[in-house]
Amino acid sequence: MQTSYLTTSSSNKHKTFDKEDWSSAYCNVEKELNNAELNLSKGSIPKDLSGTFYRNGPGRLERGGRWVHHPFDGDGMIAAFKFRNGNVSLTNRFVRTKEWEEEEKAQKFLYRGVFGTQKEGGVLANALDVRLKNIANTHVVKLGKELLALWEASSPYAINPVTLETIGISNLKGVLKKNEAFSAHPHFDPGHHEEPRMVTFGVTTGPKSTIRLMEFSTEGKKAGSLLSDRKDSFNGFAFLHDFAITPNWAIFLQNALSFNPLPFLLGQKGAAQCLASQKDGASKFLLIPRDSGKFAGESPKTVEAPKGFVFHHLNAWEEKENINIDSIYYDDFPSIGPDDDFREIDFDLLPEGILKRCQINPNKNKFIATTLSNQCCEFAMVNPLLEGKKARFCWMATAEKKEGNGPLQAIKKLDLFNNEEIIWSGAPRGFIGEPIFIPLNSSKDSEDQGWVIVLVWNSIRSGTDLVILNAKDLSEQAILEVPISIPHGLHGSWVEE
Repeated sequence: MQTSYLTTSSSNKHKTFDKEDWSSAYCNVEKELNNAELNLSKGSIPKDLSGTFYRNGPGRLERGGRWVHHPFDGDGMIAAFKFRNGNVSLTNRFVRTKEWEEEEKAQKFLYRGVFGTQKEGGVLANALDVRLKNIANTHVVKLGKELLALWEASSPYAINPVTLETIGISNLKGVLKKNEAFSAHPHFDPGHHEEPRMVTFGVTTGPKSTIRLMEFSTEGKKAGSLLSDRKDSFNGFAFLHDFAITPNWAIFLQNALSFNPLPFLLGQKGAAQCLASQKDGASKFLLIPRDSGKFAGESPKTVEAPKGFVFHHLNAWEEKENINIDSIYYDDFPSIGPDDDFREIDFDLLPEGILKRCQINPNKNKFIATTLSNQCCEFAMVNPLLEGKKARFCWMATAEKKEGNGPLQAIKKLDLFNNEEIIWSGAPRGFIGEPIFIPLNSSKDSEDQGWVIVLVWNSIRSGTDLVILNAKDLSEQAILEVPISIPHGLHGSWVEE
C-alpha cells in the first residue's frame, strides 16, 4: 500500500527525483520567529496532540558567500512546533554558541569544521588549528527543566524550553568536565526499572577508547539527576554516534575505522575526513552492563560484528541468552572528499543504508545476521514505549526506489513479524527528514496507535511542510506550511504538554 502527498498521478509517482529539487533545501534560515501560526493547507490537526515537537539541525550553511564543505558543519538551529487545541505555532532560534556569536559578528568562518569546512587563507591558515567548534546542531532533548542542544564532540548547550533563548554550556549539575564529550544520541528507557530514565554516553578516543555510560532521572523532583555512572575502556579507535539499550545492557557497535590525524593537523582535511574503513578490520559489539540491570558491576563483553558501517540502530531486546539488535548498515563509511560539493553528490556512488538484525550470543561470542529490508533507509524507530523490548512495528525514512541509494523521500511502516509494509511517499518532489512517533496513549498493547510527524522539503514551493500521519496506516491527517525554509536536518524529540 502506498500513498503520496505531492502527486496522485500513477505516471509521476515513481519518477526519478531531480537533484536540483533535493539540493534546493540547502539554504540559510533567514528569520527567527516567535509563536508564528502555521498555515493548514490540508486535513485537520488531531486534537489529542498536545505538546512540542523540537527539532535541531544545521541552519547556517553559508557565510560571506562561502559555503560549509558539509552540511553537518552548519550552526545549530532549534525549531519548536507547539501543538495546542488543534493549532500549531513555531518558535525558532539559532543556538548562540560562543563560536556562532564570533562568526556572526565577523560574517565569515573563523573555525574549521569537523567535516571539512576550512577557514579563509588556505592550508597555512588552517594548519595546527585543532580547536573544535561546538555547533550544537545534532539533537535536542528535554532533561529536567533544561532543553539540551547536543553535539557529540563536546558538552551540551542549555536552552530555555519555551523561548529557546540560549542559557549557555551545561555541565549537568557538575556531571561533566569542561568541554567533555556528551552523546547527541541519548535513549529513553520507558521504565524497565520502575522509573523512566535517560541513558546516554560520552567517548574519548585513541589507540584505546573509553566509554562513559550515564543514566539520568527524567521525572519528578529528581529529573536531571545522575542515577548511575560507569567507565569502560576498549582497545582501538571508537567512532560512536548511536547505541541501543535493553533492560540489562547498553550495546555499542565499534566500527572498523582508522583515524590518521596528519591531514587534519596539516590543515588539509577536517577530522571526520581522516576516518577510513579498515578493509581487514573487524567490527565489534561492545556490551556494557547497565547499573540498573541484573548484571550490574560485571565487566563488559565484546562480540564480533558484521562488516560494514553503522550510524544508527533501530532497537534492541533480550531473548533468553541472546541479545537482538536491529541496525542500519552501510557497506562503507559515507564521506564527502575535500574536492566534492555536497550539493552535487552522486547518490549512485554512495553506499545505501540497509536494515539488518543481529542475534548476539555473548556467552558463545557469536552472532547471526539477517536482512530485514533491502530498501535504502535511515532514521528508523519503534514506539518509544517499547524501546529495549521486542516490537512488532517500526517506522523509517526511505528512498523512493526499492533498491539502490537515493534521497529520503518516503516513510515506511514495516511489520517486523511478517515483513508487510505500508508506504507514504513525498516523491517525486518532496524530501523528508527524521520521522517522530507520538504514541496515542501509554498502552503497550496498542503499539501502532498514534501519529508520525515529519518535516518535508516541498520543492514545488521551495518551502518546508509539517506533515502529520496516522501511524497505523500512514494516512495523511494534516499538512501545514512552515513559515520559514528549514534545510535538511538531523534529530528531534517530542515533549508532552
